[in-house]
Amino acid sequence: MFRKILIANRGEIAIRIIRACKEMSIKTVAVFSTADKESMHVKLADEAFCIGGPRSNESYLNTDVIIEVANITNANAIHPGYGFLAENAEFSEKCAENNIKFIGPSSEMIRLMGDKATAKTTMKKAGVPVIPGSDNLIKTIAEGKKLAKQIGYPVILKATAGGGGKGMRLVSIEAQFQEAWENATREAESAFGNAGLYLEKFLVNPHHIEIQILGDQFNNAIHLSERDCSVQRRHQKLIEETPSPFINNTLRNKMGEAAIKAAQTIGYEGAGTVEFLVDEKKNFYFMEMNTRIQVEHCITEEVTGLDLLKEQIKVAAGEKINFTSQSPQKHAIECRINAEDTEQNFRPDAGKIKHLFLPGGKGVRIDTHIYSGYSIPPYYDSLIAKFIATGNTRTEAIQTMKRMLSETQIEGIKTTIPFHLQVLKDKDFATGNYNTGFLEKFLSQ
Repeated sequence: MFRKILIANRGEIAIRIIRACKEMSIKTVAVFSTADKESMHVKLADEAFCIGGPRSNESYLNTDVIIEVANITNANAIHPGYGFLAENAEFSEKCAENNIKFIGPSSEMIRLMGDKATAKTTMKKAGVPVIPGSDNLIKTIAEGKKLAKQIGYPVILKATAGGGGKGMRLVSIEAQFQEAWENATREAESAFGNAGLYLEKFLVNPHHIEIQILGDQFNNAIHLSERDCSVQRRHQKLIEETPSPFINNTLRNKMGEAAIKAAQTIGYEGAGTVEFLVDEKKNFYFMEMNTRIQVEHCITEEVTGLDLLKEQIKVAAGEKINFTSQSPQKHAIECRINAEDTEQNFRPDAGKIKHLFLPGGKGVRIDTHIYSGYSIPPYYDSLIAKFIATGNTRTEAIQTMKRMLSETQIEGIKTTIPFHLQVLKDKDFATGNYNTGFLEKFLSQ
């Protein structure tokens, strides 16, 4: 087992990793930017080092300095959390070169799954259902138009190195194709340094269902059932739940088996998710694979009783997985609480928290890094807390979440809490009658 782990991240996920390490008697090293010197993860770690200025490229993305701190502190592993360097193949490679274990898959695996066109081809060969579309990158507008005509509009152009909704354009008719192509390539080049695009049939208002997987160094892989991530705004998840109100046991088993097949085909190591789109007839299609721990891993932990961070660390240290695939025993819902003004088109709202009261009680879990007097810096993602409610039934979990949200007091900044309360009271959400088009419809009311 590792003696010391450097956490190459910030905020609530850094604290989550520190907590898992403490319970495993592993020493921790925090790194932080000048904007994060008062952050809670800095206070909780055994050691902490400032690695640069407030902007990500000056600090949390500065791989040379992070490796240097790991060497200075004799950390023999680095946990990247999610975001920042979590799916950076070059960083994983640098860790290996310095004899530091990257807690996650190898650089080869990150590259294989990070390039979405290659990932799709790999899954197709493995027999995992994929969305109709291009087998490889589309090289010209003419080639794209020809394929779109064959599979039928609407289609969607996607950046092969994409994420977070960037480099994606919906094309409903051929007349829109050229402009969509030009905009998508420009955005993809700017965001990822890679303008490559592939094309897929666009599924109208599907469900976004991800399967949590865990693989070890002996090619063992298990799944921990699904999470429904269909409540999204601009491809950013806002509410997740498990089990999905849309999925039945037959489909759950099929998707779980497909996810395991995907993991074993590539010899996957670590925690990850296989992402699927499911149409109204319950046909499911591989979308992408995330080679990291997910923001919403907490709800899977609450319904299975497992600690995914600990399991992730164990397999990275060379231990075998010692349990089998599992289905949810309870129901859990997560609301992502962002420092945003929902009345101003979800504009980020950095600032000082003047007063904070967080709820407690049965079925309540809160993962956060904020505290009274803490100033939220304007340089990073606006996520400030994850509220997780667990119950024996979906209705019970929703009621607990409503209570959590209504009890919370955060003064000094705007948050998405009032918005979440409105969503939970919506009739379609309450009955589980929602898909990826739900929030767009909800916001237009």
